[in-house]
Amino acid sequence: MYESQTYGAILQRMLSAVPDDIDKRPGSIIYDALAPAALELSEIYVNLDRQLKEVFPQTASDNNLDLLTEPFGQERNQASYAVRKAIFTGQSGVPINVPIDSRFSIAGVTYRVILRITSGQYELECEQPGSVGNQYFGTMIPIDYVDGLVVATLADVLIPGADRESDDDYRTRFFLGVRLPATSGNKADYRKWALEVDGVGGAQVIPLWNGPGTVKVIIIDAEKLPASPTLVSIVQDYISPADGTGEGVAPVGADVNVVAATSVSVNITGTIVRDGSRTIEQIEEDFASVISSYLASIAFIDNANVQYAKLGAMLLDVTGVDDYTALQLNGSTGNITILSGQVAVLGTVNLT
Repeated sequence: MYESQTYGAILQRMLSAVPDDIDKRPGSIIYDALAPAALELSEIYVNLDRQLKEVFPQTASDNNLDLLTEPFGQERNQASYAVRKAIFTGQSGVPINVPIDSRFSIAGVTYRVILRITSGQYELECEQPGSVGNQYFGTMIPIDYVDGLVVATLADVLIPGADRESDDDYRTRFFLGVRLPATSGNKADYRKWALEVDGVGGAQVIPLWNGPGTVKVIIIDAEKLPASPTLVSIVQDYISPADGTGEGVAPVGADVNVVAATSVSVNITGTIVRDGSRTIEQIEEDFASVISSYLASIAFIDNANVQYAKLGAMLLDVTGVDDYTALQLNGSTGNITILSGQVAVLGTVNLT
């Protein structure tokens, strides 16, 4: 809004107000007196422009965005804690039990035992919030002494930890809620309820999927992958633990079925021309990382198929790649169709 209020424009305007019979050339007394004031005024206009953007939800950021959306009953999703499965064994690989609240560490990330699943298998909660709790697998080091413990293995991600919701993601969700308000158990309500559960990264709602009064809620986790059985169970209990009784947030009479999305593997093969700066293994690793991010970005977006041309462009952008030939997705050179209730998941990447 104040783009025209530059240092040069302000200084010229100030000099034009000085009588012409006074020396106004650069280096003159009046010029040197006005120049610092013009610079300060231009900075004020820059700050005014910045502050103006913070009073509209379209452009506000961080705490200002939170304050603007709060009167509408919406809140930013804060970082959540990952829940993982762990396996504990003693001599000869015999499962052993460990005390609740005992703590373990892997790669500097710590976990606390919260629930026994079965003999030698437990649920652990990460003590650090965010996606860091999802990243590591393998042998853990006990922080607390556990008698008879030989190996502690960190295994499945039961409920993914999620990072604090970004401005862009929160803004999108805010506008969705304002423009498609949730009322009396409509589709927007069920989607809103599913997203209120920590670890849920997306939801689709299919009304009347099995006759009158039935609702199917399909969910993915915070990493945009099919939800685990544990997360599905938590969302089911929150929305409707008993069909039609209104015990959860769903209205009386609603027969709600929460399920995980179906995964569609994306297997990539191709031949590339390298520029000699990197190995084929390094290129494959970088390409897989880029594709995983792309698949996550299109998860549960309507009509968001996996686009062959886009993946080809991404491959060319990988450092070390000069060109490619014979690129195939699941054995073909076309797009991969992703239907409702499905989510694309990276399978294998094999470049030669």
